[in-house]
Amino acid sequence: MTEAFLSFSKSRGNDLSTPNPQYRFPGLKPGDRWCLCAARWREAAEAGVAPPVILEATHQRALEVIALADLEYHALQTA
Repeated sequence: MTEAFLSFSKSRGNDLSTPNPQYRFPGLKPGDRWCLCAARWREAAEAGVAPPVILEATHQRALEVIALADLEYHALQTA
């Protein structure tokens, strides 16, 4: 997660940063890992705020919605 994406998501009506104890959801913060639906990630990418992608954890069906080149461009670089 990035602060830019969390703010973007909240502006779209999906507040991922506020804890929701009723659902045992602690809220997300920058640096956290979270599974996003491909459509929301693409929407964020089009707005210039897509969070990094862990390619090895990305389902191949995401390619039905997102170009591989876009995922590779946003791939999280690990040492």
